[in-house]
Amino acid sequence: MTTSADGDVPARLYLAIGRLSRSLRRSGSTGMGHGSISALSTLSGAGTLRLGDLAAKEGVAAPTMSRIVAGLVDSGYVNREPDPADRRAWLVTATEEGERVVSSVRSTRMQELSRRLDGLPPADRELLIKSIPVLEALLVGTPDAQ
Repeated sequence: MTTSADGDVPARLYLAIGRLSRSLRRSGSTGMGHGSISALSTLSGAGTLRLGDLAAKEGVAAPTMSRIVAGLVDSGYVNREPDPADRRAWLVTATEEGERVVSSVRSTRMQELSRRLDGLPPADRELLIKSIPVLEALLVGTPDAQ
C-alpha cells in the first residue's frame, strides 16, 4: 500500500515529517548548526561519552564530530578531556551552559509545536493524537529509535 488515490504515501509522509522537523528546528534556532544542537542534545541525555561513541550515535564520521565538539568546547557548551582508560581517546560532557541551551531549545520547539497543534481543528488534532502510536511503531528497529 505505497500508493493511493491521494498520491505516493511514503513520499508525502517523508516530505511532511521532514519539513515539519526542519521548521521546528528553525523555531528554536540558537545560531548553532543542526549537527551541534543534535550532538549537544545527545550528550545532555547520555552524559559523558567517548568522542567516537558520540560520532556513532549521531551517524557522522569521527573527524566531523571532532570539529563539532571543538566548536562546542570553544562556546563553553561541552567539556572535553582525555579518557583515563585510553589516553588516545577523548571524553565529552555537556556543561551546565550546554544543558541550559538544550533545555531552552527543546522548550521553544515544544511551545511552537503546541501552538501549531492548538491551531488545528479538534477532529484533526484528535486524528493526529491517535496516529502517534503508529508513527512510533515506524521507529521500532531503526538505529535512530532512542
